[in-house]
Amino acid sequence: MESQVAALLHPRLPGHQPVHTGKVRDMYDLGDELLMVTSDRLSAFDVIFPDPIPGKGRVLTAISAFWFRKLSHILPHHLIEVPSREWLSAYTDTPEELEGRSMRVRKCRPLKVECVVRGSLEGSGWKEYQATGRIQEHSLPSELNLHDQLPQPIFTPSTKAHEGHDESITFNDMAQIVGSELSERMREVSLALFCEAREYLAARGICLADTKFEFGMISDDLILIDEVLTPDSSRFLMSTSDGEVLQMDKQFVRDWVETTDWQKQPPAPHIPAEVIAQTRDRYREISRLITGKEVL
Repeated sequence: MESQVAALLHPRLPGHQPVHTGKVRDMYDLGDELLMVTSDRLSAFDVIFPDPIPGKGRVLTAISAFWFRKLSHILPHHLIEVPSREWLSAYTDTPEELEGRSMRVRKCRPLKVECVVRGSLEGSGWKEYQATGRIQEHSLPSELNLHDQLPQPIFTPSTKAHEGHDESITFNDMAQIVGSELSERMREVSLALFCEAREYLAARGICLADTKFEFGMISDDLILIDEVLTPDSSRFLMSTSDGEVLQMDKQFVRDWVETTDWQKQPPAPHIPAEVIAQTRDRYREISRLITGKEVL
């Protein structure tokens, strides 16, 4: 019988207050570096739900660490290491709570845009295409359908809102925020990261439909930060033998939300146990397919 994984909503590091608490991650300042702890909290439509997905933080950490290392030839990253239980025991009497869901990361200056790359018609991009035949600045061929691949991946940046909704912006808007030269570099790197990951995933029967990357600066050097190509930040599609398309990511929860009468404003409703269990199973399976290892 499979062991039950205890969910962690609010990580604790005795003697340390988080310097930043996000929707899913808490950041602790350890002097020369940060400890980034990924909880099992789930947010959708920019609202945190009351029910966690057990083990989700460990899945996101394992996948991000895998991609940071695999893609480091394209761009350096902020990951120092995924610390051991022994290392964590210097900071907490319950290191097993944080083991596998923590990353020691370098301090940097985060850039206040999200770099979204789309390779297929999904989500808000699909809705915008239906209404306008475009996605942001990008004109697309007519008569495309949901899940269809685009002729080539497109770069569609957005703001990074600490509260409320992220907003789509033009490339010129992005240049006003971070500068033209840096915007060009971030677009170039985002597309390169996406294309290499898409090829790797395709060989494992996974379609990378879209994802978002975040970047920071250490002195004048651009680095990859936050999370990378996880089911929280990406859409992963898989096809069954009878042609059904499975959403192996947070879209599964978003689709459930659309069947409710919730108006996508706080407070979020409770998630049914069946949806929690299926979300957990999909996250664990996509992690196994990506990394080749089970996450318990």
